[in-house]
Amino acid sequence: MKAIIIAAGMGSRLDPLTNDAPKCMLELNGKTLLQHQIEALRGAGINRISVIKGYKKEMIDYPDLVYYFNDDYQDNNILHSLFYAKEEMNDEFIAAYSDILYSREIVERLLDSKEDISIVVDIDWRGYYEGRTDHPIEEAENVIFDADNNVVKIGKILPDKDAVHGEFIGMMKCSKKGALIFRKYFNQLKKRYAGKPFQRASVFKRAYLTDIFQDMADSGIKIGCVIIERGWIEIDTIQDFKRAEKEFSKKEEVFFKNEKQ
Repeated sequence: MKAIIIAAGMGSRLDPLTNDAPKCMLELNGKTLLQHQIEALRGAGINRISVIKGYKKEMIDYPDLVYYFNDDYQDNNILHSLFYAKEEMNDEFIAAYSDILYSREIVERLLDSKEDISIVVDIDWRGYYEGRTDHPIEEAENVIFDADNNVVKIGKILPDKDAVHGEFIGMMKCSKKGALIFRKYFNQLKKRYAGKPFQRASVFKRAYLTDIFQDMADSGIKIGCVIIERGWIEIDTIQDFKRAEKEFSKKEEVFFKNEKQ
């Protein structure tokens, strides 16, 4: 199993903290976000870890990692950024956003998934948005899933209160077969939608992961949901960082335990 961390973006909503370094290099409890992620992945037995760099790429320089470079990071988005590491996608892999913290247990839950393509979905997500005025609930990447835990709708949507749903945390997994399906589907879309709108993106180059997941689900390709209840946090704004900084004054294990409660 390989892991790919998508870390090319600027993190503009974390200005001025990201003036001199990408957001994955912000420190909590003496470690950068990237170091916390690496520890969780390696703790779950994943040793080949790739990082896609872009903004301030020279600041990310840990040993024993594989690096890819997205020098077009200002003009593309997460989906295109991920495919700068397409060489890592010839077998089973995990991919994750660089601005999330998560426990080793969440990685292990994802590894246990038997689906060809899986995403992690938190069904106890609403509490994260209490007092989160700089990243309001309308910006959550929500998922509506069916009785078999397969994606029906995904993106920045506010589900009906009766819909079975959760929040996509920014982590996915493909089996070897799933990686082939995912790569082939992306390449087909790239030819068909180059320079054109795609799902919720103004142009395909600016698409999110959620856009391709929605298109795949619309086409009948199963995207399985690995259901969790807390144990992670997103750091997208100064407000998010201050909250995480306060919580990480405790031990990391206590932080994730509290997040699950």
